[in-house]
Amino acid sequence: MRRWLLIALLLSLPARAADLFMVRSELSFPEAMAVLQESIRARGYQVSRVQRVDIGLTKSGYKTDKYRVVFFGKKDEIEHIADKHIDLIPYVPIKIAIFAEQDNTILLSSSFSHLRPYYRDDDELLAEFDRWEKDLQAILKAVQDAD
Repeated sequence: MRRWLLIALLLSLPARAADLFMVRSELSFPEAMAVLQESIRARGYQVSRVQRVDIGLTKSGYKTDKYRVVFFGKKDEIEHIADKHIDLIPYVPIKIAIFAEQDNTILLSSSFSHLRPYYRDDDELLAEFDRWEKDLQAILKAVQDAD
């Protein structure tokens, strides 16, 4: 029940549900995590860190030990974004939340559609958003389709 509350909370954030990418994998959490990191590297990105979120959730009463946020990107892209668009620093590196739910694993990430109106005149950045979203969807699909 609490896990659904967490998902509802995530979906109620400023991004609309249509702005989120979410997949369910039949892989166990450790297997899904391994496939996720392999898929990230296969798309040319580097995993910069894996952050445990479950410690704070456990203190709040959630019963999970399998909840992480995977941060990844390309060093030169992140540096370019930080130099040219300092206001986008909170959005890079790209993030995917991954958590266990019974015998499945859920992966969740945000699209960049909520940022597009603010950069509608920056074709280079919009193309970057397009590529990141395409890569995010491919990474998530790879995990979802793995067996």
